[in-house]
Amino acid sequence: MKKIYHLGSCSTCKRILKELEPLDGVELQEIKSEPITPEQLEQMEALSGSYESLFSRRAMLFRQKGLHEKELSEKDYKDLILEHYTFLKRPVIIVEDQIFVGNSKKTVEAAKEAIH
Repeated sequence: MKKIYHLGSCSTCKRILKELEPLDGVELQEIKSEPITPEQLEQMEALSGSYESLFSRRAMLFRQKGLHEKELSEKDYKDLILEHYTFLKRPVIIVEDQIFVGNSKKTVEAAKEAIH
């Protein structure tokens, strides 16, 4: 399975998708119009090792909700990601049994190698 979870309105996601082309055989899921399911999130967690590694502290809601002042548990991270799509660190790229989370240059290069 090759799948990319992304946000269509995110310029960074758009740039990375363009960089990863051609995307033959890769399923794209736009997480705002097609929210991730608990099962999909559990699969991501199984591959990445934790919900925290999938959580974006850059989300505007992170500070607005005062979460930066709280000690969050794995369950909190999971619930927050399912509650609002902006809490998922993007993009999340799954290639068979490998997962690539976020937009660092190193992560995108590794994902590109795995896809092609």
